[in-house]
Amino acid sequence: MHPRSDTGVLVQSGVPWTAARRKRAQLLLDFIRDRGEVHPRDVNARFSHGKVKNYWGGSSNTTTHLMDAMHYQGILRVVRRESGTRIYAAHEHGAAPIDEGERRARIDQLVDIAVRIYAPLPGKSLVSLVRALRFATPQWQNELAPALHRAKERLTHARIESIDWYWPAEADPARSRIQDHVRLLTPFDPIVWDRRRFELLWGWVYRFEAYTPVHKRKRGYYAMPLLWRDRVIGWANLSVDKGQLKSEFGYVKSEPRDRAFRSELELELNRLRVFMGIAAV
Repeated sequence: MHPRSDTGVLVQSGVPWTAARRKRAQLLLDFIRDRGEVHPRDVNARFSHGKVKNYWGGSSNTTTHLMDAMHYQGILRVVRRESGTRIYAAHEHGAAPIDEGERRARIDQLVDIAVRIYAPLPGKSLVSLVRALRFATPQWQNELAPALHRAKERLTHARIESIDWYWPAEADPARSRIQDHVRLLTPFDPIVWDRRRFELLWGWVYRFEAYTPVHKRKRGYYAMPLLWRDRVIGWANLSVDKGQLKSEFGYVKSEPRDRAFRSELELELNRLRVFMGIAAV
């Protein structure tokens, strides 16, 4: 998919990079190539460009912000993370351009990867998913409409209660097996991500409320959808108090009464305790 510009024009938020920004990026790239791998603090120590407002409304070092933009453009790559912080290296590309057929094949592969993650998808969600790929491949955004048309022809689909559903041809819903598992899902889990599908499948509305004023929250700061077997039946809010995992649950209808649910729920909570390092395996 890289580099992201077939024309060589670097763009940020729809606006071409200024000459000053390109010069800073080149100096930074030369520094990273010389060092091989860099931590953002090393770059900030070498280049003092001040602060910039970030996506979340806070402030970030301008050099860190620039490295993120260079990574998005395919100029840098992330080689690993140290305590969650990206370690960057230069990303070298081959010079040979791809022809129209190979470009279409790459776009179709990208669509198929996304569909495999989020399927089954109602038709409107498939449209939204393919259109969202313009953020991943802005240099191909004009080719996403034909890619969507090809995907609708390529994918297995069926109409259920006036809604067209799409999924990969290799997936066979008839062979799926319901398991007695409980899973607490993040608000961004593939099962949860598509809010339209979520409501169609489970009949209730889920919203991520971390940025909702406290008095307007209905389910909690970071309410995690609760999956039991093949149904999302409620949500959980978790916290740690004095080294102990605290949990509060809400249910769309009522809590399942069978022993299997209680046993599986405790297993899931224990997995979270182990993950957070507050309990032995």
